[in-house]
Parts: sequence; C-alpha cells; structure tokens
Amino acid sequence: MDLDTFFVSVERLDNSKLIGKPVIIGGTSDRGVVSSCSYEARRFGVHSAMPMKMARALCNEAIVVRGDMDNYSKYSKMVTEIISEKAPVYEKASIDEHYLDISGMDRFFGCLQWTSELRERIIRETGLPISFGLSVNKTVSKIATGEAKPNGGIEVPVSTVPGFLSPLSIRKIPMIGNKTYHLLRSMGISNIGTLSMIPREMMEGLLGKNGIVIWKKANGIDPTPVMQYSERKSIGAERTFDRDTMDVEGLKDLLVSMVEKLTFQLRKEEKLTSCITVKIRYSNFDTHTLQKRTGYTSFDHVLIPLAKELFERIYQRRMLIRLIGVRFSGLVRGVQQLDLFEDTSEMVRLYLAMDSLRKRFGTRSVRRASGIQLHQLEEKNSEKKETEADAASRRQQVDNLKNRRWGYWR
Repeated sequence: MDLDTFFVSVERLDNSKLIGKPVIIGGTSDRGVVSSCSYEARRFGVHSAMPMKMARALCNEAIVVRGDMDNYSKYSKMVTEIISEKAPVYEKASIDEHYLDISGMDRFFGCLQWTSELRERIIRETGLPISFGLSVNKTVSKIATGEAKPNGGIEVPVSTVPGFLSPLSIRKIPMIGNKTYHLLRSMGISNIGTLSMIPREMMEGLLGKNGIVIWKKANGIDPTPVMQYSERKSIGAERTFDRDTMDVEGLKDLLVSMVEKLTFQLRKEEKLTSCITVKIRYSNFDTHTLQKRTGYTSFDHVLIPLAKELFERIYQRRMLIRLIGVRFSGLVRGVQQLDLFEDTSEMVRLYLAMDSLRKRFGTRSVRRASGIQLHQLEEKNSEKKETEADAASRRQQVDNLKNRRWGYWR
C-alpha cells in the first residue's frame, strides 16, 4: 500500500486551494531541490530530486510549498495505526509505503475484498489517497501498486504474473537505477519480458550478484519476507567515563560525535528516525532520560541541535556525570531525500560526498571539528595512561631487582 503523492496530499488537506493545481514540495529558493510534486506538475516533466530552478522553468504555474516533515510524520503514523489494527503482519517500508502479508485471509474474507475495505477505511479516516497492489510477493505487488496509481488497486494472481510484468518498462523494477537502466538499454533491453529471457549467468557476469537479484525480479521471483514492523527498533551509543566529569562543553562535543556516527549508520542502512533520546547518569548512579519526537530524518544538522537541547534540559543538578548516551528510535526505511526541504541542494550533495568518503576510508575520515578535538583529547589521555603504566612498570622492575639483590646479599 502506497500513499499517492503523500506530501502533496497532506498539504491539500490543510489547504484545499491546492487541489487540482500543480504543486511542488521542496526548498523555496532557486537553489532548492524538489522533494515531491503533484501529478499536475509531473505532466510538465517535473520530478523529485530535480533542481527547483529547473522545475519552475518547466512549470511556471506551479505552487511551491516548503515541506513540513512533522506534519507528514503525524499523518504517516495515523495510517500505520489503522494498518496495525487490521493486518496480521505488516512492514513499514518508508514514511508513505507499507507491505502487508495477508496469506490465508482468502479463507475468510477474500484478499481483494479485505484489502479494498482497508484502503477505503484509510481514505475515510485520514482523507489521503492510497493505492495498493495485491500479488504473490513484494516485488510484483510494488510494481502493481505503481500501475494502480493514482488512487486505485490491482490484483495480480500468480498465474498472470508473467503476462503482467512482460510489457512493462525495466524502469519499473526496484533496484534498477539510471546507470543500470542505460546499460541494459544499450543492450537493446527495454521491457521486463525481454530482461526475463536473458540467461541468468549473463546477468551475473554483467552486474554481479545484483544481476541475479534483478533477473529474479524480472521473472517475478522474490522470496523476501514481510518483516514485522516495530516502533521499538532503535540504535544508540553510550559512554561511561573513567573519571566522573562536569565538563559541559566536552560532554556536548561527545554528544555531537555520537549523533554524527549514528546518523551515518542510519543513512548507510537507508533508515530514518522519528525520535531522539538523551541519557545521563550522575556519579551517585541516578539515571535520567529525556526524548523528543521529530520529523523522519537522518541528517546530522537536524538531530545535533535536538541532542544539545535535550542535554541542556536534562542536566539540571550540576553534579558529576558518570555516563552519557543518545538513542534514535521509531525507525523506518527511507533515504535522506525524504527530508529534503533544505534551501540548497549543496547540503544533500555534501552528505552524499561525506558518506562516500566514510564508506571508503572509515568513519573517522570525515568529522566535525568538535569530534576531531575530542578524538585528539582522547588520544592524549590514552598516551598519558600508557606513560603512567610504563612508569609503574619500571618502578615494579626496580623493586623486583632490589628484592633480588637483597635476597642475594642476605
């Protein structure tokens, strides 16, 4: 189940004047980037991730709206709650997309009837248009959902899967990006039917392991299970100090370093968080936590200020701190483009460049200045500890030598 032009649909709920008009969601300056757009705008060639200046040139009548991720997150949770009440197993794949496993439901209601009724309830209670594709696995149902749009539903029984997929463009297959698309088109492959007849060994030689996965998808094969969604999924980091501290600036630098590492992990795993929690433990072992909800994001510059704000609110007793930690929860699958409401596209390209360097040279290859200073301080402390250990070792050796000498002369 996929919400149609989700961001635009939410904006239209709040402002009915946008209905039927070309709408673009994204940064409002010419240097911004399109995050989402209405079907009316798509007819002019506008699409997501396009520079705003180009989008305005293609469709000068478009209404540009700066996105509100908090509002989108609220409506996304509303849809998820409705699905969770009815579906036996469901997976929240992104902010606007859910996979449902309703195997066996046909014995009682009929899968198509059950899905249609669920879709009608979502539309009735949220006011948002949503489409569905009902089939034998994730890949075919996702492709079917795309064909059902806008605001419709399609069932593709197992016997009709080859005939359904065959005439469709290879662009419809998940995993096929621009580079792979142009490579396959250069070989004369334009539709899924042709791709499905390519020998599996040839696809493996051409694209490696991904070639096998794409070949399977082209043949309607996808064993990937629907993973039960849980809001409890989270990632976090903690640090217990050798010596309790009241160095507030040092604690904030450590917090920044933790957030930076965790957000990189989110982006690497293609996930977004909707809740951040900061934890501190005083020297007397009293532990306090404070959390704050946010729009789905994986960006450092969004989450770091929130972490600092929570720390300043929670650290009130001015006692020595023994432990500090940060945790992201409410995770969903999605990439950073979902949070693309910056005024410039340079910010997104900067993150992509930094992540590329980190993947190639390690997580410490690119860091904020505060993180570098913190690392240097830790290295100095480590060297100091080693020096003290060496000195203690030398003293022990001298004492042992003295003892041996005393024993000899005695």
